[in-house]
Amino acid sequence: MMDQFTTITEKARKIFEERTAARDQALVQARQLTRLCAHTIRAIHRSESQPAHELLNEAHQLVKQMKADLLKYPDLYYAGYTQDAIKEFSEASLTCAIIENMALPTPEDLDMEYNTYVNGLAECIGELRRRCLDILRQGYSEDAERLLNAMDEIYNFLVTMDYPDAVTNGLRRQTDLVRGIIERTRADLTMSLREQHLQEALIDFGKRFPEK
Repeated sequence: MMDQFTTITEKARKIFEERTAARDQALVQARQLTRLCAHTIRAIHRSESQPAHELLNEAHQLVKQMKADLLKYPDLYYAGYTQDAIKEFSEASLTCAIIENMALPTPEDLDMEYNTYVNGLAECIGELRRRCLDILRQGYSEDAERLLNAMDEIYNFLVTMDYPDAVTNGLRRQTDLVRGIIERTRADLTMSLREQHLQEALIDFGKRFPEK
């Protein structure tokens, strides 16, 4: 009996040590992935396309590595800290694609689950608003209008995802936040367009009735 107990305890210790090592490595990788995604978004807002895509590629390789490393531990792969980091990669990838007016990568392209992908899609709305505001500082632009239309399309999709939070990882709350962000952006765009029309009208008036 004691020999059997010793065998069980030794096996349990080995399994726990392996799981702990896998968890610690996943935490390190998750932090690294989050940093890469933050740097990617910063680069794309600075119109640094090549560095942004290089960072995205590095992040994608890390996502693949995490998935492979945690193949034996699906509970660790689907843990909050792991999926949150992968969601950041979804957000960064989709933000870059929309800002650059490129085809959207699919969840399969990004090696991630659909619920993680869709949550990243919802979170990229904030970055698209930031881009719109950067554009509007220089005046109204059709590119800002394009981004607002993309935001609308995303929201129209999100509101149809009427599924339990356990399935979507809390998407409903994020969707509620998205609506407010889009409405504020629409108001900013409308104000910018009105200001442009007013300036054009004043310029036209000045040409028609020049000062003597």
